[in-house]
Amino acid sequence: MDHVVRRAGWILCLAAGSAVAQTASPPTHPNPDTQALRREIAAMRAEYEARIQALEKRVQAAEAAAAASPPNATAAAPAATAPAATTATAAPTGGGSAAGGGFQPALSLILSGAYYNSSQDPATYRIRGFSLPPDAAIGPGVRGFSLAESELGLAANIDPWFRGAANLSFAPDNTVSVEEAYVETTSLGHGLNLRAGRFFSNIGYLNPQHAHAWDFADAPLAYQAMLGTQFDDDGVRLTWLAPTEQFIELSAEAGRGRSYPGSDTSHNAPGMYTLAAHNAPGMYTLAAHTGGDIGDSSSWRAGLSYLHAHAGDQELLAFDPAGKEIRNRFAGSTGVWIADAVWKWAPNGNATRTNFKLQGEYLQSRRDGSMVVDTAGAASPGDYRATQSGWYLQGVYQFMPHWRFGLRTERLSPGTPDYGSNSGLVAQDSGSPSKNTLMLDWSPSEFSRWRFQLAQDRARAGAADTQWLIQYQMSLGAHGAHSY
Repeated sequence: MDHVVRRAGWILCLAAGSAVAQTASPPTHPNPDTQALRREIAAMRAEYEARIQALEKRVQAAEAAAAASPPNATAAAPAATAPAATTATAAPTGGGSAAGGGFQPALSLILSGAYYNSSQDPATYRIRGFSLPPDAAIGPGVRGFSLAESELGLAANIDPWFRGAANLSFAPDNTVSVEEAYVETTSLGHGLNLRAGRFFSNIGYLNPQHAHAWDFADAPLAYQAMLGTQFDDDGVRLTWLAPTEQFIELSAEAGRGRSYPGSDTSHNAPGMYTLAAHNAPGMYTLAAHTGGDIGDSSSWRAGLSYLHAHAGDQELLAFDPAGKEIRNRFAGSTGVWIADAVWKWAPNGNATRTNFKLQGEYLQSRRDGSMVVDTAGAASPGDYRATQSGWYLQGVYQFMPHWRFGLRTERLSPGTPDYGSNSGLVAQDSGSPSKNTLMLDWSPSEFSRWRFQLAQDRARAGAADTQWLIQYQMSLGAHGAHSY
């Protein structure tokens, strides 16, 4: 814009000089060439003044957007901890802004594939002690070569007040689903941000992140058993980022409750618990996160979240005392508490060569309602209550540029679900599911990653399932920075 201003100033000076000369020595007979030159100068001056005004409006709009609360992708980390989230430690990202250039949409594509080997049949995978829907996305996946979850993203500024984003997920079974599709504000001010549409809930640490940003190829057992791997919903979210030196973020969400542990309450069977008749939200969440720096080399973040979801006519898999698979239907509410903590270390804040990340989460789920047991057989109604919990702890160390290894250990406590009068119709599993995982990955650039993972999975009863996989992740196009 400076060169435009300089040219405009030169033209104005030329015009002023011509006007002075005219005043000092007015010609007796105006020269037609001089008059044409004056008209041309006046037109150029008007044109450049209009351009300068337009540029000033664009600058003001950009400054207003920058002064607003930042998007969650970058606001989730304390400002002083930004070096810990460099491309050396983040999952593969593409170049460019997630918002695209100006108001032009930015496209990104995450290509992912894997080869998976297991000692137990993946088709019989289950987490003992936990009743989950038949379509729950649990377990390591199919054997052999397969397309892992790949993702197409689109994001752009809509105007100075809103931006939009959408992510389509391509699953190994050739299905395509809308992972996220939302609009959010950019200029509410006062640290506020409002998001509406479909999005990953802000509860916990892993849940808001896309799968390609995880440090391991799969979600922890606690996420699979109590959140159906990852909780997303259709609704609204209000986030507040405190104007303090220490990172403090509060968020609240209300939504349909379409995902496990909730269910789409608009499709309840007659007589079952329903919210749709009252137009009430099927879920709400509350989350608080805080963090900061410890000296020049360390940073941390911790949080506490709560999810409350309703379910009606929710089909769940279970087994009878003879070991036969049965299907039950649950109606009621579920509350899930999540405590999460992350600590990062990098020498003097420079994570390019070496860095370390330690993270862990504890989840507790409480379900309360009614259950129709063995819908295809006894179809016996009764009460149902269950309190279950689980945790994981993992560490990832980058020991040299481009190379990292990690360890994760995890365990679940299924408790003893109370089926009331139907206790004799449902088998109660014994033991606590657990899993230990080793990971090694190589990222030749910030756009590509190769990962080897070895796990000993004891989620099922009986012998441990030895699992190993080789996975690739490639990023094409513009992709925004990942959260802290």
